[in-house]
Amino acid sequence: MNSAAPPSPTDLVRLLDLVARLRAPDGCPWDREQTFPDLRAYLLEEAHETADALDRGDPEALVGELGDLLFQVAFLSRLGEEAGSFRLADAIDRVEAKMIDRHPHVFGGERLADAQAVRQSWERRKLRQESNGRTSLLDGAAAASLPALVAAYRLTQKASGVGFDWPDAAAVFAKVDEELGELRREVEAAGATPDAAAKQRLREETGDLLFSVANLARHLDVDPEGALAAANLKFRHRFAAIEAGLAARGRKLDEADLAEMDELWEEAKRRERASAPERPARPTS
Repeated sequence: MNSAAPPSPTDLVRLLDLVARLRAPDGCPWDREQTFPDLRAYLLEEAHETADALDRGDPEALVGELGDLLFQVAFLSRLGEEAGSFRLADAIDRVEAKMIDRHPHVFGGERLADAQAVRQSWERRKLRQESNGRTSLLDGAAAASLPALVAAYRLTQKASGVGFDWPDAAAVFAKVDEELGELRREVEAAGATPDAAAKQRLREETGDLLFSVANLARHLDVDPEGALAAANLKFRHRFAAIEAGLAARGRKLDEADLAEMDELWEEAKRRERASAPERPARPTS
């Protein structure tokens, strides 16, 4: 990747001009037909692909995905301009003003001790601003399209910003244990063939447990969505190792039993640990 040339202040203009050309009468028929609802799926797809590049720690892929994401932003802005609703400059002006207003410790005289104080100040300042028409701190905290795990993280994060929070991670661990116990009791009460009411209780208790785990992750300064994405990727790699191991033996998945797959799974884990950087020793008392 060539990074010698400094970024040009006209880079966004070039992208907007590109979209305008695609939307021109002699441009692309497909691009001319696109509407706001049409672009929603593409916006979500590019956002998820950007997140995937982040999860994989792949800077080269991230450059490409950020470009694709910016293209969707430019396209949406062009639609807004054509409709006479807004321009990209309006969005930039608004977010710039918001960020300056939300950082009085940088652009004003306010003094904040640490990142936690900054977050609490941020949420209090948002709550005092009534121009957005919201009546609750949590209004708009988690869009309906957000994955539920991300939403749980953001909801508790916002509530914490105004002091509604557990005192420490130990208290959240206790809550996780409590929710796990409640779920276990519901499982035992439901038996082997739970009826509709029992399934609803199991669903509710499972949700409570997942919500508490997301809250625990926040207290541990861990992004639960990112952590789960990493766990998913690890599972994919280990399962692929099972498939490769079976193929090396001339066998297929449906020919292997659980013991053989477990053996290959454990082999994959050992290889991962052998190739992983050595962890620093834990301090002893």
